[in-house]
Amino acid sequence: MTLAWIAVGAVFAVIGAASERLASVWPPIEAQRRPASWRTIVLATVAGGAAAAIFARSQLPWWATVVYLAMLALLVVLVATDFEQRRLPHLVLDPLIALAIVFVPFNPAVEPVMAVVGGVASVAFLGALAFVVKGGLATGDLYLVAPIGLMLGWPVIFTALFAAAFLAAGTSLALLALRRVGMRSYIPFGPFLVGGAVLALLTDGRVLGIVR
Repeated sequence: MTLAWIAVGAVFAVIGAASERLASVWPPIEAQRRPASWRTIVLATVAGGAAAAIFARSQLPWWATVVYLAMLALLVVLVATDFEQRRLPHLVLDPLIALAIVFVPFNPAVEPVMAVVGGVASVAFLGALAFVVKGGLATGDLYLVAPIGLMLGWPVIFTALFAAAFLAAGTSLALLALRRVGMRSYIPFGPFLVGGAVLALLTDGRVLGIVR
């Protein structure tokens, strides 16, 4: 088992590094074609650590764990593109949404009704927040939170959302203190949504365990 999660971590470290490199050239509209940097190493390390931890934590059948890891791989690509280009391309979002929808009736960790409620509630919550905080959220964030809500279900999705809010707030304050951003700077929320989802998967006992 130890060798297995090390192998999973290594594969996702490669996926993380490859995603960061991909985001520097694709989508091509605003690609900056940056060389590899500390961002490459950070995303590779975080992606590998998250995947290894999820694999080690999972009590689900192997096929369900594989589905969660497949969704994580797509989320890693979206983190890279959102950080680099402030974009969540539908070429990656749409397969993620489709996979999350198809997985709902088969997911042994989340009841189908709770998955649907989680998806709807997450979109409604972020939609209301976007209405109140003008310019704070992009439309892509609403597309992104829907499959995360389906994956985590109710009420775990709110663990992810609150974790994402704390991560975003802490990062914003740190960047302001370091004078890397200004008060009006836009910081993408998508990576924090993914970070919150991973934290929920790893810390909430209602996820990655068989409930039906």
